[in-house]
Amino acid sequence: MNPVWLGALARTGVIGMLALAAWLAGGARAALAAIVIALAAAWLIELRHLARLRRWLGGPQGAATPDASGVWGETFSALARRARSAQRTRNELAAALARFTDAAHAMPDGVIVLAGGDAIEWMNRTAESHFGLDRRRDRGVPVTNLVRQPDFVGYLRNADFGAPLALESTRIPGQRLSLQVVPFGSERRLLVSRDITQIVALENMRRDFVANVSHELKTPLTVVGGFLETLAENLPALEPGQAERFVGLALEQARHMQRLIEDLLTLSRIESAAPPALDEEVEVAELLAEVGREAAALSSGRHGIEIEAGEAARLLGSRSELRSALANLASNAVRYTPEGGRVALRWRLLEDGSGLLSIEDNGIGIEARHLPRLTERFYRVDQGRSRDTGGTGLGLAIVKHVLARHQARLEIESTPGAGSRFSARFPPSRVRTPAPGAQARS
Repeated sequence: MNPVWLGALARTGVIGMLALAAWLAGGARAALAAIVIALAAAWLIELRHLARLRRWLGGPQGAATPDASGVWGETFSALARRARSAQRTRNELAAALARFTDAAHAMPDGVIVLAGGDAIEWMNRTAESHFGLDRRRDRGVPVTNLVRQPDFVGYLRNADFGAPLALESTRIPGQRLSLQVVPFGSERRLLVSRDITQIVALENMRRDFVANVSHELKTPLTVVGGFLETLAENLPALEPGQAERFVGLALEQARHMQRLIEDLLTLSRIESAAPPALDEEVEVAELLAEVGREAAALSSGRHGIEIEAGEAARLLGSRSELRSALANLASNAVRYTPEGGRVALRWRLLEDGSGLLSIEDNGIGIEARHLPRLTERFYRVDQGRSRDTGGTGLGLAIVKHVLARHQARLEIESTPGAGSRFSARFPPSRVRTPAPGAQARS
């Protein structure tokens, strides 16, 4: 039977027994008085328990339920169980909401929840960064009051969300955002923002790269084709000297195309390969001597080639890649230094354990405005002079990638008319020096 009914029957039995005892002792009037007194006492007890229940319901969540016996004890126990169950449910929901919020804040894309009238209801940290907003201060404010760019306002007003909107950031120069609106619910919209600056830059780089390669190959191909066509049509009528000159120029252009393709393949291989391991030890002195001989051969005695090996040391990495990078720097120094100039290859250890490989010349030098772009593919300070020297425009790009794969840094110093210094700074983890005892015995 229900505990409530059992309690009611028990209380009725107690009152009946009290009334019977009073009737036997004093008659009907005494029995009636006993019943009234018992009912009043029971009512006061019920009022007391109701007051305790009311105080508990109005108190803080998680407070202990009042102690009681009987029906009220059963009632309070049931309420306590339900309160604990509700608290567990609230805790689980709060934890799930916290996880969802943390995940939303960790997203690389910005997310803004827009309510009616495009008022900001919630946003993650990335959206704050993209638009310069504050999720606490700007809550409830229409987003168009804060982001006033006409393209964005028109995008929201037209409600044509089939394609994303590309928007130039007004906060960070050069930053490009892709915005997409997704309607959900009755009046809500989800505004998703993505930083596409790098994607746009890569697309521009790809377009420029294709255009540059096409241009670099088209010019020598045109020259080779023109000479071959002339030879094919007029070979019997040409003097031997003219034919030899045409063949020599065509061969020169063919070799330029070959160097260009080799550099492209080298750059592609370096970019796609894993970083070199630390198990190959390259003797710096031997490397400088080898590159110095190549520079002397390229110079043909027109320049003074100096080598300063400094302290004995070895570099950890890929010997072929390091030789390629150093040879490119030495080749550029020879090509852009007038006859009678000097080119110096130097190595020295720094106090922090890092190493510095430098190629220094007293050639034509480079203006400061060109220095940040020197390692871009096909970037040339002087288009005409670069073609005269036979360069492909990829040498410094190869150098930059090789050094990055060795955790090294390229440093460039140059003064127009005075010369240039290109230095590769290697971290201590890539430099090995002989033990003091071994160096002394050597």
